[in-house]
Amino acid sequence: MGNTQMHQRPIGRRITPQRAQFRRLAESADIGTVTRAQLAVLAQSLTCTGLINGTESHLLVALINTVPADSFDRSGRPIVFKSNQQLAFEIGRSVGRVSRMLSSLFDAGLITMQDSGNYKRYPIRNGDGEITDGCGIDLRILIVRYAELDGLVRQVRAEKKAADAGLRRYRGALRNALSAAARLSEDSLNRIGARIERLSNIVGIASKASSRVLRRATALLEWLIERMMQLPRRSAEAQETQNMTCPHVENGMHIQITTPHPFDESNHERRSAKAGSASKWAFEESLGRGRSEINQPRRLPQAMVALQDVLRAVPAMKTYGFAPSSWAELARAIPLMCRFAGISEDARARAVEQMGEQQAAVAVAVTLEKYDRQEVNSPGGYLRAMTDRARAGELHLARSVFGLAARNSMEVRH
Repeated sequence: MGNTQMHQRPIGRRITPQRAQFRRLAESADIGTVTRAQLAVLAQSLTCTGLINGTESHLLVALINTVPADSFDRSGRPIVFKSNQQLAFEIGRSVGRVSRMLSSLFDAGLITMQDSGNYKRYPIRNGDGEITDGCGIDLRILIVRYAELDGLVRQVRAEKKAADAGLRRYRGALRNALSAAARLSEDSLNRIGARIERLSNIVGIASKASSRVLRRATALLEWLIERMMQLPRRSAEAQETQNMTCPHVENGMHIQITTPHPFDESNHERRSAKAGSASKWAFEESLGRGRSEINQPRRLPQAMVALQDVLRAVPAMKTYGFAPSSWAELARAIPLMCRFAGISEDARARAVEQMGEQQAAVAVAVTLEKYDRQEVNSPGGYLRAMTDRARAGELHLARSVFGLAARNSMEVRH
């Protein structure tokens, strides 16, 4: 006779540290604070969060409806004692599928389970017939986590609602922009069409884009429509740029030494600026000038600028949805600003390597402003030229910043 092979029975559902923690959490449930109807509605809504799928939600609802409503009262004990075979019959799935789904619900912290020695589910009652404990599917953890799960469902629904609203507004703005661009001349149509196409490529599939990206893209499209229709600047920008010099004074000892035209070299330029036409000499000279003009000595030393000066000089950043409150935030926004302006990664990397991260951020912001004003046709080439001048020690970003701020202030005033 051969050796008889004994088939050991499975030891039961595997217990992990996480499942043990869920069991401990379920014991702290304050029964009576949540009704069965509230839990049933919650179980149906959990599919939108991605915690469970539709079939698992169906099983969870069946478990909740199996327990009598009075089991969720103060003296109740919401435990399900049905077998997997009975649950499989009720939801129309196989027994093995139900077992796997129960494990998934256990891992998600939506149920806890206690197996008996003979793998049966049964209640343990006291002398009065009340259930005090049992081996089965315990739903008390849903009571403990009800506020958390309900808040998660509300958050997901709010995000979905905001995303849908942003998607509708973005598509409407895109349609309006294309309609407005169709009435432009061929040259303007090509230029505006290229910007709209670049923006569309950045957004990608609109239905999969985040609400933050859609809001920025919509603001940019609406701004393009205003520019195509030649509408005046908005009053909110006028309020922000009205006081161009030193709006934030920390104490009474601050002495105002900054003028709107710190780099003008003649009274004639100041008079022409006051008349409404800002002299180009007040800004950084065109990058296309001859080397003889660039190499002329300057009497003023290289100056540092504050972040507030950059924000006043580059209102295009707000148009594109950027509002940095620190230099670090401005540096983090530079890659996306380069994409909006069409600046290559290589040009940006060379600028950072040559100027440093902070000065490169200012240079990109100035380039974005001039590209937004249609004063620069090739932002990437413009930034490379600024990098070359920085290498030669002939770049004066402070002049560009103060000059742009002065021009913005005069445009708003007039």
